[in-house]
Amino acid sequence: MNKAVYISPEDQASDDLAWMREALYMAEEALQNGEVPVGCVFVKNGQAIARARNRTNEWRNATLHAELEAIDHLLPYNPPPLSSITLYVTVEPCVMCASALRQVGIGRVVYGCGNDRFGGCGSVLDVSTSDMLDTNPAFEAVGGYLREEAIMLLRRFYMSENQNAPNPKKKATRVLKTDIPPPPSGTASAATSRSASAAPTPTPAPKFPLPIGGTLASTPRPLTPQ
Repeated sequence: MNKAVYISPEDQASDDLAWMREALYMAEEALQNGEVPVGCVFVKNGQAIARARNRTNEWRNATLHAELEAIDHLLPYNPPPLSSITLYVTVEPCVMCASALRQVGIGRVVYGCGNDRFGGCGSVLDVSTSDMLDTNPAFEAVGGYLREEAIMLLRRFYMSENQNAPNPKKKATRVLKTDIPPPPSGTASAATSRSASAAPTPTPAPKFPLPIGGTLASTPRPLTPQ
């Protein structure tokens, strides 16, 4: 049974939407580089401390999902548990990433669209809150933030031809679908998000520079959402 929780648009806080927009910039960069378009940003005390995108094709490494990329860079400055940190990611973390987030003790996860094949925050498995895991306390995971934009990025990717595939499928005749189905029935929540009514908080100067380069995106962006 699907246990994913989606926040209705009218209950989504403006600061959450602003940070999700930053994650979408990262996802767009992934798309432009031939990667599955998933991007993320980790936020602590109103400032970005790490951000990343998928790099599985670039490095031929199936573990280089956006979430794990960013975790590698933020842990030296933020030892677990990461209970005061919120992750914004365009697609629901897969089972692998949800497990990693549970192990580092993430405080909260906000995502765009669900992952009905590999989702680890309720769509397939409930890694985020399952009492079968004893690594760290359960973390809040809520979806639906800029959901349509996240879905359309994925559709644009799967419309393209993968030249790295052994037998690339011809997709020139495919038509990009623009209709977006509603979230799975029974998963909507009016006010589950702990910041649903919170107003944006002024952002202080960061203590550490946002890591750009290496395995993170090379396109600098402001530290605070515009």
